[in-house]
Amino acid sequence: MSDIRLHKLGQLRNARAGYARINDSEQDDGGTPMAPVANVAASVSSRKNYRKGKRRETYDAEPDEEATLLGGGEQDGEYPIAEEERERREPSTASERSSMLRKGGRSSKDKSRTVPFRPPDKLRTRFPPNIVRNQKYNVITFLPIVFYEQFKYFFNLYFLLVALSQFVPALKIGFLATYIAPLAFVLLVTMGKEAYDDYKRNLRDREANSQQYLILEYDAHDIEDNVPSSRSVPSSSLRVGDLIILQKNQRVPADVVLLRTSDHSGTCFIRTDQLDGETDWKLRVAVPVTQKLRSDAELLSLDAEIYADAPIKDIHTFIGTFTVNSPPSHSMDDVPMQQVPAVEPLSAENVLWANTVLAAGTAVGFITYTGPETRAVMNTSHPKTKVGLLDEEINRLAKILCAVTFALSLALVALNGFRGLWYIYVFRFLILFSSIIPISLRVNLDMGKTVYAHQIMTDSEIPDTIVRTSTLPEELGRIEYLLSDKTGTLTQNGAEMEMKKLHMGTMSFGSDSMDEVALQLATAFGSSGEQNHKRQASMATGAQLATRGRRDMSSRVRDVVLSLALCHNVTPVKNDDGSITYQASSPDEVAIVKWTESVGLTLTFRDRTRMELQTPSGATLAYDILELFPFTSESKRMGIVVRDIQTGEITFLQKGADVVMARIVQRNDWLEEETANMAREGLRTLVMARRRLSEAVFVDFKARHHDASVKLEGRNEAMAAVVAETLEHELELLGLTGVEDKLQDDVKSTLELLRNAGIKIWMLTGDKIETATVIAISTKLVARNQYIHQVAKLRTSDQVRDELDFLQNKLDCCLVIDGESLQLCLNLFKNEFIEITTKLSAVVACRCSPTQKADVARLIRSYTKKRVCCIGDGGNDVSMIQAADVGVGIVGKEGRQASLAADFSVTQFSHLTKLLLWHGRNSYRRSAKLAQFVIHRGLIISVMQAVFSSIFYFAPIALYQGWLMVGYATLYTMAPVFSLVLDRDVNEDLALLYPELYKELTKGRALSYKTFFVWLMISVYQGAAIMILSLVLFENEFLNIVAISFTSLILNELIMVALEVTIWHIYMVISEIVTLLIYAVSIVFLPEYFDLGFVMSPRFAWKVAVIVAISALPLYIIKLIKSRVAPAASSKLL
Repeated sequence: MSDIRLHKLGQLRNARAGYARINDSEQDDGGTPMAPVANVAASVSSRKNYRKGKRRETYDAEPDEEATLLGGGEQDGEYPIAEEERERREPSTASERSSMLRKGGRSSKDKSRTVPFRPPDKLRTRFPPNIVRNQKYNVITFLPIVFYEQFKYFFNLYFLLVALSQFVPALKIGFLATYIAPLAFVLLVTMGKEAYDDYKRNLRDREANSQQYLILEYDAHDIEDNVPSSRSVPSSSLRVGDLIILQKNQRVPADVVLLRTSDHSGTCFIRTDQLDGETDWKLRVAVPVTQKLRSDAELLSLDAEIYADAPIKDIHTFIGTFTVNSPPSHSMDDVPMQQVPAVEPLSAENVLWANTVLAAGTAVGFITYTGPETRAVMNTSHPKTKVGLLDEEINRLAKILCAVTFALSLALVALNGFRGLWYIYVFRFLILFSSIIPISLRVNLDMGKTVYAHQIMTDSEIPDTIVRTSTLPEELGRIEYLLSDKTGTLTQNGAEMEMKKLHMGTMSFGSDSMDEVALQLATAFGSSGEQNHKRQASMATGAQLATRGRRDMSSRVRDVVLSLALCHNVTPVKNDDGSITYQASSPDEVAIVKWTESVGLTLTFRDRTRMELQTPSGATLAYDILELFPFTSESKRMGIVVRDIQTGEITFLQKGADVVMARIVQRNDWLEEETANMAREGLRTLVMARRRLSEAVFVDFKARHHDASVKLEGRNEAMAAVVAETLEHELELLGLTGVEDKLQDDVKSTLELLRNAGIKIWMLTGDKIETATVIAISTKLVARNQYIHQVAKLRTSDQVRDELDFLQNKLDCCLVIDGESLQLCLNLFKNEFIEITTKLSAVVACRCSPTQKADVARLIRSYTKKRVCCIGDGGNDVSMIQAADVGVGIVGKEGRQASLAADFSVTQFSHLTKLLLWHGRNSYRRSAKLAQFVIHRGLIISVMQAVFSSIFYFAPIALYQGWLMVGYATLYTMAPVFSLVLDRDVNEDLALLYPELYKELTKGRALSYKTFFVWLMISVYQGAAIMILSLVLFENEFLNIVAISFTSLILNELIMVALEVTIWHIYMVISEIVTLLIYAVSIVFLPEYFDLGFVMSPRFAWKVAVIVAISALPLYIIKLIKSRVAPAASSKLL
């Protein structure tokens, strides 16, 4: 071994020091002696690792260039490289690199990229343009797509065929407009709505694409003056490799790596509510190398490159590296103060995603992903359109009606003996009977849905409720399973959390003794402030306690409170009015920092590298932040390494869930027991621990952690492994905190009402079994004295089978199961498990992952074929909400993500009662009644046509033509029939007082094959009665048969609407009267159908009255008898 000569490198700081010796024989691939190796910065081994990954195409088999880029310089290691050599080589570096990049070695599907500063245009063109496009259509695709979307429905396709048949002379019956106008109206309304929506999307796209941004431009003259040249370009012209300047409150137009910020610490805050729905500000960190540059202008002359992994959806993950190939030089005599190439890892905290907003200051970024490759666009999924059960049922009925139409046509031709061109007659009859399937049904139902949505959104008792999917209001009346999240849905979270307990093994503080904590803290800091808060002697009066040395109560309290005040990711932000607000990605963090403030330890300053606390006595404690390990849902813990500036002591602090912390802390005899005790009280637990580190241990950890952080393959796993091996073992257990989740308002009464309404409730949570059980009892999810059966830690199929056998015999209990056992049950006995659990009144699943929640929702749907509603408030509930028949999102402290993904958005859980039991029930009842009445309206006129044709030698001639047919479906009946959407059988108070009424509806009896055939019989009876009586009573005045039968038909329909109404509304009365007047007036303007002299005669009046009485009176009598003999459940309450 011999030392490599290093010139003038002694000035490097400790962090960069530590050059290792290597064998002279060790040479790189091309035979050139290797460059100097740094342990902490980028070693050759890390460089090799760096090159082993997806970047292997770069610098392949170019040893001379590699030696230069690696900083080897002359073979004897002299620094610096001659200036002429640099000038000769530097311009080719980027182009050579990019040409290497374009050569083989990369699969065509690999979208990872290595982009040098000032990349050549040829490289840039490989990446998509930065154009925002949310439009669904363009000029060419608009009509085909809209027509496909409409005609894939059986209804519309049927009417299109009927309308097209009218262009065949042999099949033409009546006015062409009669058949084409209704269909054209439906299509025009739909196309107009789609075109308007797309036009609005286009305007938003154009606005986003035309927003102006400043980019830095290379200009040798300006760089000499140290003033960067910049120009303004629209968002759509930005390309990968551009250096973009972002101002405060400006939207980030593409995914950019943060290079510099106006804050000297290199940090900035961004708002991500447009990306992930979360309302808290997020901290982002600039690349340290570029932040240290003296000005933005130096970025333009920097010989560096950024590697970014292939674009993926995950907004919390980014794998990349920042490589400086040669350091920025300012004069001929400059010596590089860092080893090159210096490789720095890049993670998600160094990146600003598109659609986020810079909250403060200015920033300079390097664009890495554009257009469709940005995280924002990749996460813009268009979830599958949900179709309501009612729509599916009506589609099925339409197919039955189609069969009825065909059978009727064939029957009439058969009765005529299949004479002549019988197949043409079949088609003519099909067209005559086309009104059996009423095209107005879809229009009526869609208009009804709009009315229901408006009623929900304008209900003053459930303010700020938003209907995001207007096609599903009827589904709210059919819910049989409710799957709910716990935290933030049934319970409050965030700022409403309250610290209830602090337990330290041998002593415990409850919520009523928090002032004692403050007192002990003041004592500890008061007496230890002068001694640089080193450990003090035990007070004579204090109990002598032994745990890692003899310390008194106050110093132990100080340790745990100080740890809580340091171990977090909270930043105090000063507002314009001078007040301080805490910003963090989690409301739990803010709650704990506010608690430490309440007991006397206040967070006053925090940036990337430093934190300051104010003690109860007013003194300031300053700490350097050396490392931060943020909380993730996988790790369930967060850690921080800090150095006390006064004492130089390095401490690793960690807090997290008991399940993960139990195996990290030193052996103890109280943690598990106390955690269970707190969970039984319904408290969320957090374990606090620490470990003091020596300088040597920390330096070793830092080096290993850096090596792991520049890996391109398995980076996160490697970093976690280093932390686990070096830091996460034998931690000193400081204490256990218990935080109470307060229940949301009226949760108990809401759950009780929903249970009485026959809805089975499942609670799916990520919390512990004990906590979830307590919440289930306190929320009344479990009925009084109901047995709770806990299932946890199942390992074998025999255990699963035993549990299922037990549950099979005890279906009245509440099951509480953990995520692990749940997964095992689903893997081994999926059908049996779902069959048994769906019969239970309540199920609580704990430690559930977001995917498990969604899987449970899908399983219940597919197995039971019942309607499932999912409700949640956080991003982890989105998959469950989208998997449900009806998704309800709560606008919560965890952000708006769940609310934005849901079909209905509410502000609190208790609003669910009104939404389901009142609005849902009404919507379903009304739509069912409306649908059947519109079908009846079409059937009755077709029956009359069939009777007419039968009597007149089975001729396929239309009974009513032209304006009468158009008027029948619109002016003469539409308003009264549509007014049924305002009908209700009970008032609001009764519906909420007797939730059992809702249970009746979930059986689907309001619209079933039974009710459909009842209406079919009614239509056949009334149609036949009106037509036969018209012919009998008017045998001598055949020419007026149209006027007589049509008037009887209109009056019959108006009476039928009146018979269907349960509670009259003023609009119903008005619609009946106005429609009658419109019909009376129109008779005057239609002389070709009505002989005015005859219509005004008394004979016409009394005979029409007889026909209407015979058609409608029996139905009224039947309805009256039924209401006495078998009254509806609702009528018993009136």
